[in-house]
Amino acid sequence: MADNPMLKFVGTGQSYPPKREPDSRRTDFQEIAERYAVTGAEEQASRCSQCGVPYCSVHCPLHNHIPDWLRLTAEGRLREAYQLSNMTSTMPEICGRICPQDRLCEGNCVIEFSGHGAVTIGSVEKFITDTAWEKGWVEPLVPGPERGQSVGVIGAGPAGLAAAEYMRRYGYSVHVYDRHDRAGGLLTYGIPGFKLEKEVVMRRVQRLKDGGIVFHEGFEVGHDATLDELRDRHDALLIATGVYKPRAIKAPGVGAEGVVESLDFLTASNRKGFGDTVPAFENGSLNASGKHVVVVGGGDTAMDCVRTAVRQGAKSVKCLYRRDRDNMPGSQREVANAEEEGVEFVWLSAPQSFEATGEGAGTVSAVRASRMRLGTPDASGRRAPEVDPGKDFTVDADLVIKALGFDAEDLPTLFGSSDLGVTRWGTLRVDHSTLMTSLDGVFAAGDIVRGASLVVWAIRDGRDVAEHMHGWLKQKAKTGRKAA
Repeated sequence: MADNPMLKFVGTGQSYPPKREPDSRRTDFQEIAERYAVTGAEEQASRCSQCGVPYCSVHCPLHNHIPDWLRLTAEGRLREAYQLSNMTSTMPEICGRICPQDRLCEGNCVIEFSGHGAVTIGSVEKFITDTAWEKGWVEPLVPGPERGQSVGVIGAGPAGLAAAEYMRRYGYSVHVYDRHDRAGGLLTYGIPGFKLEKEVVMRRVQRLKDGGIVFHEGFEVGHDATLDELRDRHDALLIATGVYKPRAIKAPGVGAEGVVESLDFLTASNRKGFGDTVPAFENGSLNASGKHVVVVGGGDTAMDCVRTAVRQGAKSVKCLYRRDRDNMPGSQREVANAEEEGVEFVWLSAPQSFEATGEGAGTVSAVRASRMRLGTPDASGRRAPEVDPGKDFTVDADLVIKALGFDAEDLPTLFGSSDLGVTRWGTLRVDHSTLMTSLDGVFAAGDIVRGASLVVWAIRDGRDVAEHMHGWLKQKAKTGRKAA
């Protein structure tokens, strides 16, 4: 009997691809991790225990066939491994880079529970698909037989792109409308290159364009066309705009110059990476160079901001978060990366006010902060932060970046469609059995339905809504029913 290539986790230790040294990586926006050599990927994949109940797949929103493609990788059958990973995910190399594997697949790996260290699933996934691109194994998007029906997708982020690909495979004419001048949403303009190099996103977008999906970039629904006008153009619509409204900080001085939104800061940086002219970067208002930077927040967006500020040449970078390290929402790996690069985390702290100098609202010069402590657990089970009296402190700041998360924009008003139903949180209300909104033939998916979440969930939502739209459009074609 041939030697079993798997279950090597006892004799083979966990090994991630090496990271570049902090002094090297803090000066550029290239990804910080090297890629596995073929032997390294095979060796790490061979550590999989091939569980009868694969918790890694169970806890993956896409339910990727992880143990199966790990086995194929260990056996050197990389093309088959890629084909299997591609069956459930439209963007496996992107998920391999930016998914919080420590909270999903790897965090639920059985051998992690045994104390041997999880299989490095994300790094293997990235290796498989990058290899597929290099070898020419990534097949073009081939449309299904033309159905004579068209679909409009509003939003070119991960949910919209995933749905567009599936709908094109089904044979529909697909048009994608996005307010930005490049597709990809937060993949393009929100996530820095050191986590996701932009060529990785652009080649995915180009594949969709080559497959016949029509992109209308720089297109604002409500300005260039109302929602009703788009409904007249298409047999069905999908709203997949994501959530972009920044959560506010209510504190004196928040309107001072130099107190900026996280997405404005990240978008300016990413545009510079594309070679665009960015006046707000050039004049210094969205540029951390030479400044004392304070980032407020503890999620992955805050981690993106602190690490971007380092690369822009900030004098110092501090992150204020109201809970402690164990209770932060962001990836622990990202915190570790940031600390290696020189970021200082000030746990259990929250801004009380923003001090400013100069006329009018002035220019920010410092953050007055309160020390916090964790009180009793709230309804969610998390211990609620509360002010620890008498322990205020001040931090110098030339640039303050607010990274407290995002809420839904007022889409009924923006889209000129007052009858588009929303929840009390402003997200779109859908029938969860069909994923259709209050408007006939208008569906919604991704963060605009579930609230700010992970890219992998957006891809899953795009896959799910495409199936519902396909079923609805087939029925519409049979009955000749028009949208209301």
